[in-house]
Amino acid sequence: MSINHKKHTHLDVVLGKTSPFAITEAYKTMRTNLSFALADAKNKRVVITSSLPNEGKSTTATNIAITLAQTGKKTLLIDADMRKPTQYKIFRLTRGNGLSSLLGGFTKPENTIVEDVRENLDLITSGPIPPNPTELLSSSKMRELLEELNKTYEYIILDTPPINIVSDALALADICAGVVLVIRQNQTKHETLQKAIKSLEFAEMKILGAVVTHAGNERKSRYYRYMKYKSYKE
Repeated sequence: MSINHKKHTHLDVVLGKTSPFAITEAYKTMRTNLSFALADAKNKRVVITSSLPNEGKSTTATNIAITLAQTGKKTLLIDADMRKPTQYKIFRLTRGNGLSSLLGGFTKPENTIVEDVRENLDLITSGPIPPNPTELLSSSKMRELLEELNKTYEYIILDTPPINIVSDALALADICAGVVLVIRQNQTKHETLQKAIKSLEFAEMKILGAVVTHAGNERKSRYYRYMKYKSYKE
């Protein structure tokens, strides 16, 4: 699936009433495909990552969460990028207590969840930047937290750091349904993408699909194509 974010900041492309029709429809296509991909999954927790920074993963995570919430399903967006968090900026909040606070045992979910950042959508920010993000994400507390949150939320979307930089996303492999890989047109290189895919496969993390961001209108006829990850192995 291709999404044209060209010449926009992350604040400009958060879905809303004035969002361009093509972008809105592209995310609805992604929502449909995710719904099918998660139909038989044990849980509906989805990791969003990219191979390198500045490929649009955080905006993609935000908009996927928004479109899922628009179906009336209670959805939670977690900023699991505790190294370079973005979600609090997107929603114009302070980091405050967040995921790192929860995993560190300093607070409880009811004191951390920002309710109704959009209709049916709640948010957990990253919290203060910790010294050990990977260890926190792979901890038993993270597993316990997600199990507890699943009692309230139909979908949980996790925005994680780029996979070729740090292994944080891989720490979630056995507690999430799978991953969506974000690719930036004319920036993400084939060898970089291959490295990310191999890392995910080595961790036995199911790749649910990919989103191509900053796609130009010259490919308009293929604008809504859902990108199966296997096509990048050819």
